Amino acid sequence: MELKELLNHYGSNKEPFFFLISYDLKEYDVQPLKNLDQDIKFEINEKLNSKIDEHINLEKSPLSFSEYKKKYDILQEHIKLGNTYLLNLTSKSAIKTSLCLEEIYSKSKAKFKLKYKDNFVCFSPERFIEIKKDKIYTYPMKGTIDASIPNAKARILGDMKEMAEHTMVVDLLRNDLGIVSKKVRVEKFRYTDKINAGDKKLLQISSKISGHLEDNWHKNIGDILTSLLPAGSITGTPKRKTVEILKEVENYDRGYYTGVFGIYDGKSLDSAVNIRFIEKNDKGELCYKSGGGITCDSDVKSEYQELIDKIYVPA
Repeated sequence: MELKELLNHYGSNKEPFFFLISYDLKEYDVQPLKNLDQDIKFEINEKLNSKIDEHINLEKSPLSFSEYKKKYDILQEHIKLGNTYLLNLTSKSAIKTSLCLEEIYSKSKAKFKLKYKDNFVCFSPERFIEIKKDKIYTYPMKGTIDASIPNAKARILGDMKEMAEHTMVVDLLRNDLGIVSKKVRVEKFRYTDKINAGDKKLLQISSKISGHLEDNWHKNIGDILTSLLPAGSITGTPKRKTVEILKEVENYDRGYYTGVFGIYDGKSLDSAVNIRFIEKNDKGELCYKSGGGITCDSDVKSEYQELIDKIYVPA
């Protein structure tokens, strides 16, 4: 069965299932929870304390600044031409650690965690969509700042570049929800959450958007998910053109990185965006995939540093 039909099949039968979908929707794994492979582990919507228990050291080898700047400059040209307004530029960085994927998974702390076989570990702070009681919710995350900076919350909320970037993502996802639901509204705009980022804490800016679904939404889970993917927060706007540009400029396969994973329990659905992502290749080497949003107001040095700062394990 194709992805959409498979998801609709389980939803129609109200059969609880796990799903994992790649960024480009070309790869996926959908399994009933009762028969889930033992080498797939996950945690969904875990409650976290803000205490940093352990610092996990990663030796980072990101792409050079000059390589990054070449990609950044191409994106700025596209922005000037009006082809796009916001793009989430990502890259993969070689990393080294004494820990295996299983140890990284067990030691890491995140609201959403996934260890997929011996292929990758994801510890995501970002929910994709949540469906409960015939309502659909999405919580776009865009904008981070070191929480230790004086007046960090006021600084990031007052930053015009961050405001513009976040507003564009909220508008994109509001329109996306309008494809699959009615009475779409932004319930909360630009609120802050504190998250652990290696040996420091970050303030992360999010918004909450909701819409109303028909009461037979269970039969249409496949239509809902495939209509909303790839996620707006990790592509940009306008989505279709931006995805084309990113494919050309990034010049690597995102794979399951920036895709989504989640569960349907027969009554409700919850899911996360696959960010904060460590992947193992065929040689047993590890890479960390990370990135950030680019607009006309971006500063190339700051964006490059953000890409590096996002290479961490929250523990």
